[in-house]
Amino acid sequence: MSNFIDFNAAKKLHDMQENKNRLTELFKIQYPIIQGGMIWHSGWRLASAVSNCGGLGMIGAGSMYPDILRENIQKCKKATDRPFAVNVPMLYPNLEEIINIILEEKIKIVFTSAGNPKTYTEALQKEGIKVAHVVSSTKFAVKCEDAGVDAIVAEGFEAGGHNGRDETTTLCLIPNVKKHISTPLIAAGGIALGSQMKAAMILGADGVQIGSRFAATTEASSHDNWKKKITELNEGDTHLTLKELAPVRMVKNKFFNELEEIYNTGRNTEALMASLGRARAKKGMFEGDMEDGELEIGQVSALINEILPVEKVFENLLKEFNEIKNPVL
Repeated sequence: MSNFIDFNAAKKLHDMQENKNRLTELFKIQYPIIQGGMIWHSGWRLASAVSNCGGLGMIGAGSMYPDILRENIQKCKKATDRPFAVNVPMLYPNLEEIINIILEEKIKIVFTSAGNPKTYTEALQKEGIKVAHVVSSTKFAVKCEDAGVDAIVAEGFEAGGHNGRDETTTLCLIPNVKKHISTPLIAAGGIALGSQMKAAMILGADGVQIGSRFAATTEASSHDNWKKKITELNEGDTHLTLKELAPVRMVKNKFFNELEEIYNTGRNTEALMASLGRARAKKGMFEGDMEDGELEIGQVSALINEILPVEKVFENLLKEFNEIKNPVL
C-alpha cells in the first residue's frame, strides 16, 4: 500500500508547528486560530484573552452601539499588546459610524460579513487595514478575491448564528473554495477540537475561525445561564431556520417553537419579523432567558461539555492538534 498524503498539507502543518503560516504572517499572530466575532459574546475580555494566547481575538461590533464599540476597543488595547480585530456585519445599522470609529481607533484588522466585500475593502486597505470577509459558498469566495480582500473565511452549514442559504458543510466547502482561490483561506463552522482544526487544514485551509467553543468560556461576555446551556446541548438540539429573512442556527426552545408555529400557519414573513423584533438575541444570550430568548450556537456545541478559560481552550486545541498524526493508508 502506498502512503496517500497531501505533501503540501503536511508541510503546512509542519510550518504551523514551527509558527510559520500565511495567516500568522498576515495578521502577525502566533497561531492561525481566529476567534469568531459573535454577537453578545465577543467583548474586549474574550478578544484580549484570545490574542494574549497567540490567536486573533475579535470584538463583535454587531451587538454594540457605536459608543460601546469604542469602549470595548479601548479596553482591549489596554488588556493586550497583541493584534486583535473587529467584526463588522454589514447588515446592521450605524455602519458608517462604526467604520469611522475603526479608523479613528486605528484598528489594524477588520472582518466583514453579511454584505458586499467591495463596499469597504479598498477604503480600509488604504488606511493600512487588513480585511477578511466571511462567505458560505465558493461563488462568493471568488467575489471576495475579485474584491481584493486579504483573507477569506469560508463558513460551513454547521456554524451557529447567521449562516448561508445553501447548507454546504465545512467538509465540502473548504476543498471546493480552495480550488478556486489563492487568497489565504480560513475554515469556519463545526470546529472546536484540535482534530477538527487539523482536518480543516488538510482540506486546504490556512487556519480556522472558532466561535462556539469560545462562546463557552469564562471570558465571553454572554450570560452564565447561556454558557451552561451550551454545555448541555446534544446532537440535533440546534436547527437552521428563518431563511426568508436571514438564515440563523439556533437552539430549539420556547421561542424556536413559536417560530415553528408561525411557519405552520402559513410562513408569514411579517409575523416572523415581529417576533424577532423584541431584542430576542439579547434577551437570550446576554440576559440569560433560556426560553423566550434567541440562542445562537453551532452544531459543534454537542462536543462542548464544560466552560473553560480561554487559556485552557488553547492548551487543549494545540495539544490535540500536535498529537494527531497525518493519515497513512
